[in-house]
Amino acid sequence: MQTNLVVEFIIWLLIAASVIAVVAARLRIPYTVALVIWGLALGAVHLPFLQNVTGQRPDWLTPDIALIIFLPPLLFEGSVKIQLQHLGKNAIPILLLAIVGVLVATVITGFVVHWEVGLPILTALLFGSIISATDPISVLSVFKDMAVNKRLSIIVEGASLFDDGTAAVLFGILLAGFSTGQLSVSSGIQKFLVVVLGGAAVGLGLGYVASKITQQIDEPRIEITLTMILAYASYLAANSLHLSGVIATVAAGLALGNFGARIGMSPRTRVAMWSFWEYFSFVINSIVFLLIGLEVRISALFHAWPATLLAIAAVLLGRALSVYIVSPINNVFAEKIPLRWQHVLVWGGMHGALSLALALSLSPTFPYRDQILAMTFGVVAFTIVVQGLTIKPLLRFLGIATSGEDDYERARVRQIAISSARAELDSMVRGHLISYPIYERFHHELEEQLAQVKAEIVEIYRKDETRASEEVRLATLRLVTAEKSSIEQAVHKGLITSQSAKNMIDAAERALDQLNDPEAKPAE
Repeated sequence: MQTNLVVEFIIWLLIAASVIAVVAARLRIPYTVALVIWGLALGAVHLPFLQNVTGQRPDWLTPDIALIIFLPPLLFEGSVKIQLQHLGKNAIPILLLAIVGVLVATVITGFVVHWEVGLPILTALLFGSIISATDPISVLSVFKDMAVNKRLSIIVEGASLFDDGTAAVLFGILLAGFSTGQLSVSSGIQKFLVVVLGGAAVGLGLGYVASKITQQIDEPRIEITLTMILAYASYLAANSLHLSGVIATVAAGLALGNFGARIGMSPRTRVAMWSFWEYFSFVINSIVFLLIGLEVRISALFHAWPATLLAIAAVLLGRALSVYIVSPINNVFAEKIPLRWQHVLVWGGMHGALSLALALSLSPTFPYRDQILAMTFGVVAFTIVVQGLTIKPLLRFLGIATSGEDDYERARVRQIAISSARAELDSMVRGHLISYPIYERFHHELEEQLAQVKAEIVEIYRKDETRASEEVRLATLRLVTAEKSSIEQAVHKGLITSQSAKNMIDAAERALDQLNDPEAKPAE
């Protein structure tokens, strides 16, 4: 494809994405649902202006290029926003769903497709790995609208982030086994561990380096550009070392989002970065859906409808068994996942752009490629349209959605927002960006707002003292830990004797013991 046609091709896709977004907003339907419908329309209607650019698969969109273009932004955007403290508290269910759950779903889906559709077993397992990656965008937006329990939202988002990595690694291993004709379980497990752990190490290392660089810069445009470089560089660096670029990108996003953004980015830079990645993810999602729509003809979907229906049933069975097998295991070692939540995890396991990107990356000469594309698009369309539009009624039926917003959480978020605005105002006056009269004016307004929020929180604490208990515990823990650290530093500087320091540290440790065990002997 000539360069001018490539540019024209991309411009038309972006125009189509913009039109779809406007129509979806006017009709009040999820954007992903509109993308599915429009993708089907592109597969059925050969518009004149697209004939020159879509007559055949773009020669520049090779399998390797497709993965390099699409995967890093899809993965980085999800990982950069997740807080590690939330992942840590729910690490067991997230990892079980993302690793064991994906393996179970891949095997079950693959074997059912092999038996019912007739695909060779390795090809069927490859399809299982493609479709085992989940996309939480639609379901999380529903969760926010209906004020669903925060832990359930974290499990869904965290599991989706990491099962993307697991699915992509499995896809690579199975594709390599298909190419060589050799695939053993032991070598597969060994390769899986090496590429996952190695990729994580590469991503964390590059994320740390990027974080230290952002600490030295206070220019949003440069820092955002650096995050984009990090997303692609971590993927390419890991791939060049024959490690998992997907896991590397996820790890880099987690490192930057939880370390770099905290130590090296101003509030305005963080907001700008999140907005940029939300937009970039929107563009990539749109392009992937539309590209699949251009490649999957509506006639092929009609011809493959029996196989597609069987594939949908196989995917639902694989998802259900993976959740219902993993959840009891989790309940033995961690906080239980209620049965009602398990039903939501099954029906909320939707599939999206990542599955489409993996399917799109298959070589045009790959056997059964057209059938895999048709089944993948069919499954994604079903999960987005049917499951996406019925998840709200399911939440209401199960009684999971709460009746309204939590006044405490809303007040706490307002307190955080006002405090961030005040810090930014202080930064602006220190940098001589505003004069002191303007500073005093806004400072006074923010102080009044903060005082109002503080009064609301005090009233909430008065009505419900348990609200404050966890914050009191956290504050005490942090203060006692800081006290102990300062005592240790004083010893190194020679300010106090070792014996005095030991007595003081012992007292601090007894305070920590008292915090964790109220029946312990109080600190003197």
